[in-house]
Parts: sequence; C-alpha cells; structure tokens
Amino acid sequence: MWQGSWRKLWQRVHRDERGAVSLETILIVAAIALPILIFILKYGWPKIRDYFNQGMQNLENEGSNVTNGGGGSGTGTN
Repeated sequence: MWQGSWRKLWQRVHRDERGAVSLETILIVAAIALPILIFILKYGWPKIRDYFNQGMQNLENEGSNVTNGGGGSGTGTN
C-alpha cells in the first residue's frame, strides 16, 4: 500500500516543473557568491579582525584614561 502512494507522489513531484526557474536562479547566485565568500573569509577576514581588535584596544585605552582622570579637557576644573 505504501509503495503505490510513494510511487504516485514521486511521479507527481517529478512531472511538476513549477519553481524550476527560481531554483536555477538560486543555484546560479550561489555558484557566484560562494567563491566570493570563500575569498573574503580567507584573505579579508584577518584584516577585518585586526581592524576590529585595534579599535577595541583604542576604546579600552580611552576608557581607562577617562576613569583614571587623565586625558582631554573634561577634568571639571575652571
């Protein structure tokens, strides 16, 4: 009994061509985007990570300057 219904379902799915253009478009976009993504992750990510880490270090240094009362003209004295 299950064999017959599975066979009918498979035949119906196999004959249905709706969405084929959308699927082909998605596959083409993926084939173009995947190598670009791999290139960016392999060569661009270290530079992005270094830039982010440098920014975080600058932020930490400025934060410690503010909490220690050093740096800038915002000391509160007139």
